[in-house]
Amino acid sequence: MQLIKKKERIEIIIDDIVYGGNGISRQKYQTSNNFIIFIKNGIIGQRVLVEITKIKPNYAEAKIIQVLKKSHLQKKRNYQKISGAPYYDLDIRYQREKKRDFVFEVFQKIGGIKNIKVLYDSFINSPKTWHYRNKMEYAFSSIIYDKKKKCDIDGFGLGFKRQNTWWMVENLEKDSGLFDKKWEDSLSEIKQFCSETNLPAWNIPQKKGFFRNLNIRKSYQYDKLLIELVTSSQQIKKFNSSLFLKKIIELHGERIEGVIHTINDNISDRINYQDVISKTIFGSNKITETLLDLNFEIYMSSFFQTNPLCAEKLYSKVIEYISINEIDEKSIILDLFCGTGTIAQMIAIKQKKTSIIGVDIVSSAIENAKKSAQENKIKNVKFYNLDIGNFLFKKPELKNKIGVIVLDPPRAGIAKKSIKKIIELDSKKIIYVSCNPSTQARDIKILIDNGYEIEKFSIVDQFPHTHHIETIFVLLKSKDNVS
Repeated sequence: MQLIKKKERIEIIIDDIVYGGNGISRQKYQTSNNFIIFIKNGIIGQRVLVEITKIKPNYAEAKIIQVLKKSHLQKKRNYQKISGAPYYDLDIRYQREKKRDFVFEVFQKIGGIKNIKVLYDSFINSPKTWHYRNKMEYAFSSIIYDKKKKCDIDGFGLGFKRQNTWWMVENLEKDSGLFDKKWEDSLSEIKQFCSETNLPAWNIPQKKGFFRNLNIRKSYQYDKLLIELVTSSQQIKKFNSSLFLKKIIELHGERIEGVIHTINDNISDRINYQDVISKTIFGSNKITETLLDLNFEIYMSSFFQTNPLCAEKLYSKVIEYISINEIDEKSIILDLFCGTGTIAQMIAIKQKKTSIIGVDIVSSAIENAKKSAQENKIKNVKFYNLDIGNFLFKKPELKNKIGVIVLDPPRAGIAKKSIKKIIELDSKKIIYVSCNPSTQARDIKILIDNGYEIEKFSIVDQFPHTHHIETIFVLLKSKDNVS
C-alpha cells in the first residue's frame, strides 16, 4: 500500500464530522484499508487539499490548505467566514443534530453508558443563531493574509488569526455574524485610522510593534460597549489616545460605556492585569449585564458567559433540575468552580430558605461574586476563595449536610482527588455542567462507579457554528447506596 509522510500534501474527500471539530477521511494508506485521516474543521462532502501534520500507525492528522470543492451542506452566507466559526455555512439544524450525536457517542465510548439515549431530556437552542456573542478579541498584525494572492504580505492588519496559522491575521472587512453587526461594520474604518497614525501593527513572530489587540465587551441588556485598546509601549509618545477616543465616539456615540488603554509589553497576548498598565481614558471600566433579573458587573478581566441569552436558558435548566426533587431547607447547596457566582446567586433567589456556598480558586472571580451578591441583596449565599480539594478538606463537617452539589469545572474536568472528596460528601444529588463532554464522561463514570446514577441530561447549544457543546447532567445517589 502507498505510504504517506509528514508535511506531504494530498487531495481527499471528507467522509464525516466527528467530535472535537474534526472531519475524517478513510484511506488505504500505510498498512491499513481503513486508515483514518483527521482534518481540523473539515466538513463532510468537501474535497480538500490537506497537509499531513502528524503520522501514527493507524491514523494521521492534517490541516486544510485549500478547499477544492465545497460540501453540498454548505450554504451561501452574507457574513465573512472567520476561523472561530468553522461551521458558519452549515445549516443550523444539521449542526444541532451532529452535536446531539457527538454527546451520545462520547458517553457511550468514554463513559461506557450504553443507554445514554434513554436518559436524554432536551436540546436547548441558542435564542440567537447570529450575533450572539458578548465578547470579541481582534488582533493587529503587520503580516496579513492576501485572499487574492493566497499568501501572506506585509502591511497593517486588524481581524482574526487565519485558520491553522499563529503569525498572520486576516482582515475583518465585514460582519462575521457572531458579534455586534454595527461594531464589526466599523472595524475597517478603525483599522484605517490606526494605520494612519504611522505606528506599526504588532509583528507576531518578532514580538515588536505598537498596536496589539482590540478587545470588546457588550451588554445585551443595555446595548453598551466596553472597548480595550492594547498596545506596547514602543513609540508610545507618538500615540494620541484622545484622537483614538474621538474616532470611537464618532463611530458609536452613546453606545460607548467606556474606553480603556492597556499597555502590554509581555510576550504573551494573554493579559495579567497585575503586570500591565491599564488606564480608563473614557467613561467606565465595566459594563452591567442582567441575567434572570440579577445584575452583574463585568470588567475586561471578568469571566462571564459568552452567550448571555443562552446562558439564561442554561441556568434556568440547572434551577429546574435542582427543584425536581424536594430539597430539605436545612441542607446546603454547594456550587463548586463557581466563578463569578452567577449560578449560585440564581439558585439563591429561587431557594431563599436554603444556604448556598460557592467555591473557586480564582480570587478576582470570588471578589466579583461577593460584590454582585451584595448589590443584588442576596443574603443566603457565601463565597470562598479556595482550591476545591482544600475547601473540601477544611470542611469535613459538611458531610451529610449537602443536599445538592453543582459542578461547573473548566475544560480539563475535575481532579481525581477532588472527585474523591465530592463523593465523600455523600450528596443525594449532583448537577454537573460542562463545556467538554469527553472529560465530563470520564468524571461521571467515576461517580457512577461510586454509587451515583444518571437521572437525565440536556444539551445546550451555547456556541452555534462551532464544535463546542455544553451539557447538564443530573446524578442521583443510587437507592442501594443512600446512607
